[in-house]
Amino acid sequence: MIPSRYRNAVLFALLAVVWGSSFVAIETGLRTLPPVLFAALRYDIAGGILLTVVAVLGFRRDDFQWRPATRTDWTLVGVGGVFMFGLYLALFFTGQQYVTSGVGAVVLSLKPVATPVFALALLPNERFDALEIGGILLALLGVVVVADPTSLGGSTVGVGLLLVGSLVFAFASVVTQRLRTTLPALSQQAWMMAVGALVLHATSAAVRGWPSVSLTRSAAVSLVYLAVVASIGGYLIYFDLLGRIGANEVNLVNYAVPVVATVFGALLLGEPITDATITGFLVIVAGFVLLKRAALKRGVVAARRPSRSPPGATSSETVVVSGNAYYRG
Repeated sequence: MIPSRYRNAVLFALLAVVWGSSFVAIETGLRTLPPVLFAALRYDIAGGILLTVVAVLGFRRDDFQWRPATRTDWTLVGVGGVFMFGLYLALFFTGQQYVTSGVGAVVLSLKPVATPVFALALLPNERFDALEIGGILLALLGVVVVADPTSLGGSTVGVGLLLVGSLVFAFASVVTQRLRTTLPALSQQAWMMAVGALVLHATSAAVRGWPSVSLTRSAAVSLVYLAVVASIGGYLIYFDLLGRIGANEVNLVNYAVPVVATVFGALLLGEPITDATITGFLVIVAGFVLLKRAALKRGVVAARRPSRSPPGATSSETVVVSGNAYYRG
């Protein structure tokens, strides 16, 4: 039993370890499995489990909406499934073939920076000041440092695919945020995973046909770990923390994950930790701080005050986009 005063800190650290170590599991599985098919199999398992869970909840509780019921519900599930679990993961797993665990995690940490850029174009009342624009440019510079374009090789190609994947995810996050729905988050994720798995299977078949795959023990362990521990376990920890400490604090895990992924990749796979990876990560974090300085300041002030809101309550200024929170200007 975790003492209550340490519970949130322990869960935060556990979430960082679970999601950071998932990059090592992906690297391991990619040694024998085609990337897009690997991603599809992961969400066959994760989506199947979550769909079973929400269906059981729906039959047991009359007040729980376990499946999409309106056109908006289906649009939300379709957009999220096709882009956030389909195209994004196809690009992510394909790009991860060319880079180390740490580099992959560092590039994907750009998502919380890229999302407000699309929000500026697609959501009303969004404005950036000079420092926020500087933060975005600084974060992009960090990706360039990690990619090291002076040596155009597989690593640069991998970073490019991961960067495009991050932009696809950020765009879809903002689009789904505009869709007003009463479908619970658990049901949303379950159906998006199922749709995403279908998209990934179709993409894999279109690119490679129907390959004959020999599932090795290490690939099978990686697949189960990613589907059950990283996808479902990580999801449950994340939303538990979201309700207890708020979106600003829990989403800082995006910047703990690259550190964990880099360390685990070095210890378990013997991956190098380069100066470019470290420098690029620090530059991206600096850009994030500039972009989110107002939200971070509000989070510090709120943390010093006794909370009067029940767990899970959010500020009227908070926009929750597929598990990530951003503030309207």
